[in-house]
Amino acid sequence: MLDAGIKEQLKAYMEKLQQPIELVAAYDNGEKSQELKQLLEEIEPMSEKISLRTEDADDVRRPSFAINRVGSDVGVRFAGIPMGHEFTSLVLALLQVGGHPSKASQEVIEQIKDLDGSFEFETYFSLSCQNCPDVVQALNLMSVLNPNIKHTSIDGALFQDEVEQREVMAVPSVYLNGEAWGQGRMTLEEIAARLDTKSDEKEAEKVNQKDTFEVLVIGGGPAGSSAAIYASRKGISTGIAAERFGGQVADTMGIENLISVPYTEGPKLVAAMEQHVKEYDVDIMNMQQAEKLIPASKPGLPHEIRLANGASLKARTLVLSTGARWRQLGVPGEEEYRNKGVAYCPHCDGPLFKGKRVSVIGGGNSGVEAAIDLAGIVGHVTLIEFGAEMRADEVLQKKLRSLKNVEIITSGQTTEITGENGKVNGLNYKDRTTGEEHHVALEGVFVQIGLVPNTEWLKGDIELSQHGEIIVNDRNETSIPGVFAAGDATTVPYKQIVISMGEGSKAALSAFDFLIRNSVEDDEDQAA
Repeated sequence: MLDAGIKEQLKAYMEKLQQPIELVAAYDNGEKSQELKQLLEEIEPMSEKISLRTEDADDVRRPSFAINRVGSDVGVRFAGIPMGHEFTSLVLALLQVGGHPSKASQEVIEQIKDLDGSFEFETYFSLSCQNCPDVVQALNLMSVLNPNIKHTSIDGALFQDEVEQREVMAVPSVYLNGEAWGQGRMTLEEIAARLDTKSDEKEAEKVNQKDTFEVLVIGGGPAGSSAAIYASRKGISTGIAAERFGGQVADTMGIENLISVPYTEGPKLVAAMEQHVKEYDVDIMNMQQAEKLIPASKPGLPHEIRLANGASLKARTLVLSTGARWRQLGVPGEEEYRNKGVAYCPHCDGPLFKGKRVSVIGGGNSGVEAAIDLAGIVGHVTLIEFGAEMRADEVLQKKLRSLKNVEIITSGQTTEITGENGKVNGLNYKDRTTGEEHHVALEGVFVQIGLVPNTEWLKGDIELSQHGEIIVNDRNETSIPGVFAAGDATTVPYKQIVISMGEGSKAALSAFDFLIRNSVEDDEDQAA
């Protein structure tokens, strides 16, 4: 099950166990149970603190296994075989149930320990989902820290009947005490804050006590990260406020065009960016949604950013790097069937459509890559491109055309997503050449039609393009002195990670130059 190299690494990790743990396995007669049995039998001898036994109870999923701390009620359960992206979740669960301390902040740990109530969580994941491990690992840790929290992680691909019954069509999907509770990527901090009814009030109070920054970055993607690093390296007070660190990159699978890095994946790049930022004196404020920009009354005086939780941050210069999000089709049925057949992440949700019929909307690189990936999982893929020709790189188009279970439709305008009994059952499109209307019967629609900037909160306060992008010049200056912008939220062409990193660096250097030319003494004179 595990190759020799992985076994040696895992054995080294198991030396960190501080308390004995018991693996309690529930098998059936299937092939996957044999695989799980092999995995657990390979793990058991790696430490004298690990024991293994078979589950006798009838009311557990099979194949599944629990990791329990001996002599306590601390434990987590995996229904399925946590390999692929979830292998790290397995390793962390073994360590944390075994008493190895978490790297989470002490503040969040105490917040979790203080949560009142009874919380029975279930998370449906897929092994190819890059967002699922964040949720699985967060809830596993919470169940270790607080005895009132229990968590079971479920591989949706292995428990199709259960997935169908609960109509799970997107991962990660989280259930709390038997009721649907959340979908999509969530961090430990986000989950804890949602369960803590007083978190917004406490966070706002803490933020309001912060001093004025010299540079405040809004957004934690590649542009925001590089801006924070470059600003902090100048020795000036720097803060970064973001809804979630990493932004859309966290939802990206394969990255092959980041110079000097032949291949990486979004979550790995985000973790590396965050670690790099933390090496400098940067005040990282996560889960902070900017709601209003109040420009300084005069150049050099502090700007104010009002947050959704009621708090405010002030800074002498700002770098706006709020990024972009997936563009929606805007047709009837899209919102109604979102996460009920309408999806935006083929890597995350593709395995839930195994053997089914799906459509990909969009013939650019993202759309064609999605169709290629899905073709290896689903029964049939129909790609619909609005234009007369696909816009993807020729090498991708060639690969797509070689696949036997893919149909390509060009000059197709999607007009409606249809459904029945709460789930997608097809879509309607119009042939833009002939005007004819067509219906395609299917179970899933993956929308891949580009990006829209996250700038709605800036309308009326800063100059935006007709597409909602922040207008910047070659020094990343906006229409407001002392306010700079970078990345996918701006008018800079070619929305690429490497370009965003460079633009963030430029914006920070421009902000530093602005501070030099508008000294504190000048500010005091203007205020007088």
